[in-house]
Formats: sequence, C-alpha cells, structure tokens
Amino acid sequence: MKLKEITNFLEEHAPMQLQEDYDNAGLLTGSPEKDITKALITLDVTAAVMEEAINNGCELIIAHHPMIFKAIKRLTGQTETEQLIIKAIKNDLAVYAFHTNLDNVSNGVNGILAEKLGLKNTRILSVKPGKLRKLVTFCPINYAEKVREAIFNAGAGHIGNYDSCSYNLEGEGTFRGLEGANPFVGKKGELHFEKEIRIETIVPDFKINAVVKAMLAAHPYEEVAYDVYPLENDNPNTGSGILGEVEEEINEKVFLEKVKNILNAGVIRHSPLTGKNIRKVAICGGSGSFLIGQAYYSGAEIFITADVKYHDFFGYKGKMVIADAGHYETEQFTKELIYSILKKKIPTFALLISELNTNPVNIL
Repeated sequence: MKLKEITNFLEEHAPMQLQEDYDNAGLLTGSPEKDITKALITLDVTAAVMEEAINNGCELIIAHHPMIFKAIKRLTGQTETEQLIIKAIKNDLAVYAFHTNLDNVSNGVNGILAEKLGLKNTRILSVKPGKLRKLVTFCPINYAEKVREAIFNAGAGHIGNYDSCSYNLEGEGTFRGLEGANPFVGKKGELHFEKEIRIETIVPDFKINAVVKAMLAAHPYEEVAYDVYPLENDNPNTGSGILGEVEEEINEKVFLEKVKNILNAGVIRHSPLTGKNIRKVAICGGSGSFLIGQAYYSGAEIFITADVKYHDFFGYKGKMVIADAGHYETEQFTKELIYSILKKKIPTFALLISELNTNPVNIL
C-alpha cells in the first residue's frame, strides 16, 4: 500500500487544515509514493522506537508528536532531532506525525480520553469559530438528487447528529450560450429559461474543495453557477478540549483517585479541593492550560489536563479543581485511537502499537 493512501485515511478523520499554526504535523521523512507493508504507532519518536520499528520490519512510524518542530539548518548529528532524522533516512524509514489536528476533532485525542474516563453527553469545550462554509448551487430539477448525493458523500450537510441536510427551492434560471459554448439545454445564441432547484448546504471549511469538486463532477451543466459563503456559525465537531458528565455525582477526591488509576499516573498535581461533588468534567489531553477559563465558565467542577504552571493553580481556587495528570498520561490512549482509525479503513494492513513507554518524565 502506498504511504499516501495510509495518510489519506488518517487525514479523512482529522484533516491537516485543523492543525495549529505552531504545529508540524504530516509526513516528516519518506516519499508519499513509498510502498508500505507494516507500520508502528507510537506517541513519541525516539531512537529506541526507531529500533523497534526496524527490528519489526516496519517501513513507517506513525507518531502523535512530531520529531521535528523547529527549522533544521544542518544535519550534522549534533542534536537528538538531527540524529533521528539521519537514522530514519539511513534506514529508509518514513515518519508521519498526527498531532494537533487529531487534538482538534471531537473523536480525537480528547474523545478517547473522555471515553476512558467514562464521561457522557460530551461536546467540544472550546469550539473553533469560522470553520464552516455555506455552498449554494443551481441545477435542473431532474439532476438535483444526483448533485445532492455527490456533495453529501463528499462531506457536506452534517449538522450535529444529522446528515444529508440541505435546503431546496424551485425557481427559474436564465442563460444564453455564446460562441464556443456547448449548452446542456437550450440553443446557442438564444436566451433560455430552465426550471431549476437551488440547493444550499453547510460544509466544513477543510472539505469545501472536495465538495465543490464532487458537485462539478455530478452537475450536468458545462458552466456551473455556485456560491461559497463564509459563516460565523461554530462547527461543534472541531475545537479544543472536551466537556462531559459523570454517570453519577462523585466526591472530588474519589474522582481524582479514579482518574489516577485509569491513567496509571504516578501522581496528580491539583489545586485545593472545593468540597463539591463532581458532575461536569472538562478535559484536554496534553498541554491545556489555555482552556482553564473556558473550563470554569462551562460549569465544570474539575478540569483535567497537563503541563499546568505554578501560578495557574491559583486560578478559580475554591470554585473549580485544576488537575495536572501528566502529558504522557493524558495522551497515552492516542496510540490505541490511531490503531482503531486505520483498522476500520484497512483491516488487513499490518499495524503494531509500540510497546515502549516514551514518557520522559520520571517520578521518585
């Protein structure tokens, strides 16, 4: 299987357009045309992980964290990153990072963390604005069903738990084919009136090109009239963190102990307990301090994340518990998630989950 086919499956789940500006997700080493027979999934790329991949006959490493973040000006092996790049190239080992784009979808890193913690009625904690488009086109009545089906199959028309959403209005279009035209209906040089349907639907911005391409392929007209409008509506399926509810209210200390056990965390750093029971829980796997305020205003009694700074623990004291459960610990299930995404698409493809714990943080 070509490497680009594997990465396309992953990016259908979490498109590259959803990665943060600072990120460097995507293919880091290797050719998209490379044939891949086996891949290793890991959270981090280390020399030991590369050895694991090589020893198991893997041609591809799929990692959550990119091994390259900053610009590389030389490859002399002076830094660990340079050594990893050299090792990958020498062993013809492709490396692909599936990072903040996977953080920013509801069924991504935070989705599986919420599932492991037993949270119900989950939704995105901080939705990204301006990520939706409205597509409008006009076609002959007899072709409306074909055009709708094409754009829906390409990813348009999803609103919450509904798909195939559109609005349709019958009207009459006019056009006149000029020199060089080959009109589908009407005669060249004559003004033509055609009964048409106006179809409008909603499209995530990262899918708009694919949807327009599908629409053009299904549309009978030589020149297709269509409009794409930017929307201020939120896309509820993309954004940072997750807000959910526990099955039953639970004592905050008991809940922290439960989280510690589920994550197999050596320690959980947290702000003072509030004396309240836990009902609403906000989470963000990895570095989520930027969501502390959003978590509080969402009504959460506790916010679970990682990499919380000393002064951040002072915020919302007595109002909400801020818990740092560890970066690796809150993202560890990402390996399992990536495995499940690919197994659904290519069940017979050889996939391995790294057996190595790449957590660089040690606790006495």
